[in-house]
Amino acid sequence: MSRPGLRADSSQFTLEGEPFQILGGSVHYFRVPRPYWRDRLLKMKACGLNTLTTYVPWNLHEPERGTFNFQDQLDLKSYIHLAAEMGLWVILRPGPYICAEWDLGGLPSWLLQDKDMQLRTLYPGFVNAVNLFFDKLIPIVKPLMFEEGGPIIAVQVENEYGSYAKEEEYMLFIRTCLQSRGVNELLMTSDNWEGLKYGGVTGALKTINFQRLSFGAIQHLADMQPQKPLMVMEYWSGWFDVWGENHHVFHAEDMLAVVSELLSRGVSINLYMFHGGTNFGFMNGAIDFGTYKPQVTSYDYDAPLSEAGDCTIKYQLLRNLFSQYHSEPLPQVPSPQERRAYEPVVMQQHLPLWDSLHFTDKPHKSEIPLNMENLSVNNNSGQSYGYTLYETTVTSGGTLDSMNNIRDRALVFVEREYVGCLDYKTHKVTLPEAEGARTLSFLVENCGRVNYGKALNEQRKGIVGDIVLNHSPLRGFNIFCLDMKPCFIRRLTNSAQWKTDFKSLAVPGFIQAKLNVDGPPTDTFIHMPEWGKGVVFVNGQNLGRYWFIGPQRSLYLPGHWLRSGENQVMIYENCTALNGCYKFDLVLVLSLWYNLSFN
Repeated sequence: MSRPGLRADSSQFTLEGEPFQILGGSVHYFRVPRPYWRDRLLKMKACGLNTLTTYVPWNLHEPERGTFNFQDQLDLKSYIHLAAEMGLWVILRPGPYICAEWDLGGLPSWLLQDKDMQLRTLYPGFVNAVNLFFDKLIPIVKPLMFEEGGPIIAVQVENEYGSYAKEEEYMLFIRTCLQSRGVNELLMTSDNWEGLKYGGVTGALKTINFQRLSFGAIQHLADMQPQKPLMVMEYWSGWFDVWGENHHVFHAEDMLAVVSELLSRGVSINLYMFHGGTNFGFMNGAIDFGTYKPQVTSYDYDAPLSEAGDCTIKYQLLRNLFSQYHSEPLPQVPSPQERRAYEPVVMQQHLPLWDSLHFTDKPHKSEIPLNMENLSVNNNSGQSYGYTLYETTVTSGGTLDSMNNIRDRALVFVEREYVGCLDYKTHKVTLPEAEGARTLSFLVENCGRVNYGKALNEQRKGIVGDIVLNHSPLRGFNIFCLDMKPCFIRRLTNSAQWKTDFKSLAVPGFIQAKLNVDGPPTDTFIHMPEWGKGVVFVNGQNLGRYWFIGPQRSLYLPGHWLRSGENQVMIYENCTALNGCYKFDLVLVLSLWYNLSFN
């Protein structure tokens, strides 16, 4: 006789036929270096949580159309097995859309190659792609379901659809995608208060998301589902940051008061986030509620476990609270991981961006500017992330007008001399007059696709329409893909063209240094308050973006990405304001410090 799994047949959850209160926390395997999965889940167990929740990022698992990756850092099966080993249950949130402050909410950018694409609808191109993804994903997780002896006790149907809600039948389609492939565990949906009305689907338990306690919201949920258990699927323990604004802090005492009240009322809870981790590489999302704002690299989230896995005051308060809901003493908290402040790194050589172009794929020729997703690269799946360089020829100066077709930020050059920047606020740049044909270049950065709201279908990047010079549209482009994948970084590293003369530092460009590590490597942070805007690579790993406007001032460097002895540090600096301001005798350095720092 099979064991009964998680049930929502009364005002309280039952699991294996016994009353069960979900004490959950979110930790995303794709935001935590794999060697640290165990440490983070051990700390979750020691805090008194009994359930792990995680999203599944479609864009990482299918980076090119039809090419799937569930290995190494993306080994979801091993992550769930590890949770089971820790004695944790699992709620899986497979999307296909996840939000998560992640680029395009986890949807792969190649979906946008179709000019008519309607994401999160029954549009045939989207339906077909979702079906193919679930054909790969569900067979991996089905053996890990509770009914087959695994830890997965519930599965979420899509995510916060009530805030998007374009088609009533869409959620039924996603539910069918799961059930038709053998998912028989309890299904759930997740929405904020306003989205509850539109985001549900028959056969799935509705849950709610919030931070500040609202008994009106709780009662609203109870009224919608009489005699059903109440759950806050996302109790926001902190909040995310965007570039150019203040670091968000949600005080520990305020958080504890809400969690204590919810638990005392028998409400199940999932802390979003329990441990945030990092948006390594170019994976950060963005928000746009009238103004586009990209999110920072750190996903610290002011969570109970910090970005580097440290136990915060929130952790200690929650551990004391959750211990009251266990009959046995909680496990001992694992020791803090060692961290070091290494000696500052001195820059040794540099390479202008223009000298790196022959390491890219052959440039795409197009009469009109093409958005990055429609470039014929990456097995015709287009360019997803990074920078795109557009070059054409002009024979006059005058007024250059982007027509607001830059996504998201472009440095403009004439004969590779910087003349201005175009973005959402600045649409015009004046080109100097000169005789003869000259090369006009646009170096466009995809700063992160919007991950939440109704603008998902408008997230194509690069140049998305005409740019005009003196009211005439520019034509005849060479387009270079600068997605800065590991293969490009390796080719760059082995180049013989690096320059050691720092009398003039060409920006945009690459700067290289060596970090020597004595003994076993440990975690550290690269502190960058004096730098402009760009990306840091260590031993080929993309740590993410930095930007002088803050609030983030340092980048997390996991010790497992370092090695004893010599390590390669490479910076791509894109801020032309730094051009020529560094002299060799000033000693260009990176500080490596203990902690993440904010403005």
